[in-house]
Formats: sequence, structure tokens, C-alpha cells
Amino acid sequence: MANATSSGSPRTAYDSAGVHIAETETALTNLTARLRRTWPGGKVGAKTLGGVALDFGFYANVVDIGGGMGMAISTDGVGSKALVAEMLGKYDTIGIDCIAMNVNDLICVGARPLTLVDYIAVERVDRAVMAALAEGLAVGAEQAGVSITGGEIAELPDMIKGHAKGSGFDLAGTAAGLVKLDKIIVGQDCQPGDAVVGIQSSGIHSNGLTLARRVLLQDLKVSDRLPEASRTVGEELLEPTLIYVREAMEMLEGIPQVRALAHITGDGFLNLVRVPAKVGFLLDALPAPQPVFQAIAARGKVSAADMYTVFNMGVGLCIVVPEAGVSAVIAAAGRHSKKAQRIGSVTADAGKVRIVKNPLTGTDLAGEGRFLAEV
Repeated sequence: MANATSSGSPRTAYDSAGVHIAETETALTNLTARLRRTWPGGKVGAKTLGGVALDFGFYANVVDIGGGMGMAISTDGVGSKALVAEMLGKYDTIGIDCIAMNVNDLICVGARPLTLVDYIAVERVDRAVMAALAEGLAVGAEQAGVSITGGEIAELPDMIKGHAKGSGFDLAGTAAGLVKLDKIIVGQDCQPGDAVVGIQSSGIHSNGLTLARRVLLQDLKVSDRLPEASRTVGEELLEPTLIYVREAMEMLEGIPQVRALAHITGDGFLNLVRVPAKVGFLLDALPAPQPVFQAIAARGKVSAADMYTVFNMGVGLCIVVPEAGVSAVIAAAGRHSKKAQRIGSVTADAGKVRIVKNPLTGTDLAGEGRFLAEV
């Protein structure tokens, strides 16, 4: 009998690493039920200033600011990737991840990111560390074309604990952007037969680090070269998250009928079934994942299904378009120095993600009676 979480769900590799997804989802449902009552009229879509355009569950939400315009807003942090920065004593790239995790979510509702405020909680203020964090934030903001207009630093020695005494920190941000209310895009128009294009990731990005650290640091140090790759463990884990704003804006403005954008973060390819359309996805041409993913799967004996529902597996952003738009999407990504390829299609098999002959193991998960999602 498979191990199970307290909710009765099968125990996954992520549960074993101490991240309990099922319990988190239950807590989130209870939280959102209360928070929804703060919305004008207590519902989605109230036609008034401050009206909330989307329900919970999308990458960002949009608030009516009048004149047919909406302010998109999203908040996120860098998670336990901060621990890797502490282990390496290298803090000048983690700010890029903070920017990326927020702006990459805003584009998935069709918004143009404009600005961000950050929150840095530290065990102890260190001027050199603060300067390095600021450098990463500034570089990320420049890549995304956004401003950083404020923030907060909190010194919390009783709450924040790091890898070494005094080194602890957490970094998060909140980003805002603009979108016309009639141009909000969340996948509502996805149709069977549409194509899915995947744009490369740079590696793990900022999700799944708890599992990755648990597996790779069992018998390796962050300074050790990862045998499956050409870099050290720390370099693989700290590689900054790619920012997709510029190519996404080009696609949204220049390619008709872009149906959806999906930031492949926590939950991996399950992010595709966040679209409200009653569709599924067949992924039959995924690229080979970077060596770091191969190492995690092999060293941790993590199943392919778990790998594809925890990590991005080499694909950081998916774009759903009619078949005729595939070449234009790939070309737009290329103009911004990103590799992209057609990785699959939209199906009528609602709520299911099927991966055929995935490059990690060469197996067909569906052929084994496995789907990444069924809702």
C-alpha cells in the first residue's frame, strides 16, 4: 500500500521532502472562501471601481481601475532557493528570481508588468548582502522592463534562521501591471487542436528546491561538481529564473489568437490545466530536460510522474495558439534569445495532461495508466 498524506492522498516525493501539497490546497480553499467576501459585491466581476475580474486560482488577478482598464497584481517569493544563496555566500542573482516569479505570472493574464515592491526579511542586516540583493533585483527589473518603487526590510532574528548563524533571509515581491479588461487572457478560449509551444527554462528556476536540495545534498556539497553536469551543485541550483516579459509582450501584441500563457512553476505541467476551458493536453514532443533533472530523478529515485508535477523539466513558459501561430511564437522567442519548440496540443480530454514518451525515461505515462492530472 502506498504511503499517504493525512488527507489520504498518495504520498509523493515532495511530501517526503516535507512539502505537503494536499494539505496546502485544503488550507488555501478555506482561506480564499473568507477572503472572497472582501470583494465588491462579494463576487467576481462586479462592474465598479475596484471590482475583481477573476476568481482565485489564476497566476494573477485583475482589479477594475476605470476606463476599461485593469490593474493586474501578483505576489511571490524565491522559496528555499534562498538557502542555496546562503550556502554559497552568493546573493547577487537571487533578486532576479524574485522579479521573474512575479512578472512571469503577470504576463499569464495578458498584462504588461510595470512596477514591483520587494520585502526582505533578515536574521541580521549585513550591508554587503543587502547590496548584492539589490543588484540582483535591479538586474531582474531591467530585464523585465519594470521599476522597483518601494519595499521593506525587516530584521527578525527570532523568526528568520539561516544556513549559518546570522545568514538567514527571505525575499518576496509584489508586482503590478496593466491590461485592458476585455483583453484579459487566462485560457478561456483554448480549443482542441490548438498547439502548445514550450519556451526553454534555464534549469530548476525557483520551484522544487526543497526536493532538489534533499536529494542532491545527501552525498554532495554545494561546491562539488555534479557528475551528471558540467557545473557544481550550487551553480546548478542557483541559476537564475528566466524572465519572459519581452517575448510575451511581442506575442500578445503581434500574434492573433494567443489563447493562453502558462508559467511552469510549482505543480509542473499541471499548470496547464489551470485554464478554465474544458480541455486537456497531450505533450508528445517535450525537449530533453537539463542534466540537473536527470540527476534528481536518478539519485532520489523520483518517478517521472513526480518529476513532471514538481519541476519545469526544461520548459519555463508554455504558449497555446492555433496551429497557424506556432512559427510566429517560436520566432518571437528566438528574437529574445530563447529556444522554443512545439511540444504538444490541446485535447478534448478535459483536465488531463498526457505525456507520451517523455525524454526523462522514454516511457508513456498514459500507457501505464498514469495522467499528470485528472480534475
